[in-house]
Amino acid sequence: MDALMNGGSVLRSFLMPERLKRLDIVYQHRPIYFVTACAAKRRKLLANEAIHGAFKAFANCAQNCGAWVGAYVFMPDHVHFFVAIDDEQLSLSVWMKSLKGTLSSKLREQAIASPYWQRGFFDHLLRTSDSYSQKWNYVRENPVRAGLATCWKEWP
Repeated sequence: MDALMNGGSVLRSFLMPERLKRLDIVYQHRPIYFVTACAAKRRKLLANEAIHGAFKAFANCAQNCGAWVGAYVFMPDHVHFFVAIDDEQLSLSVWMKSLKGTLSSKLREQAIASPYWQRGFFDHLLRTSDSYSQKWNYVRENPVRAGLATCWKEWP
C-alpha cells in the first residue's frame, strides 16, 4: 500500500508492463517467408497481366541474387507470396524494396498515378511444412472469398 501511495510505481509497472525483448531469430539457412504487400489506399492496381508478367520476370532473375519465389496470388489490391531468402547474400527488406520498385516502374509505364504501395510489408517466418500448407490454403482461397472466382483454380 505504501508503494501505491509513494509515487504509484508498483501500480504503474502493473498497468504498463515493461516490453519484452524480442528473441533472436533461430531458423535454418534460407528461411521461407510468407509475405503480403498491399497497394496504397488498397487501390485496385495489381491484378493485371503486365504486373503479373513483371513479377514472374523479377522472381526468375531473383534467383541470381539469392531469392526463390514459390506460390503466389495477386489480388486487385495486394499480393501474397512465399519467398526463400539466402540471408548471407540478401535481406528480405532489400529484396522487397527492389520488387516494389520493379512493379512500380511497370505501373508508371501504364500511366497509373502514384503512390502505388503501402509502406512496408507483412511477413511471417514459416517454421514447418504445416505452416506452409496452412498459409497456401488461405492464399489460394482468397479470390473465392473476395467473390472474384468460384474456384481457386479459376484465378490466374
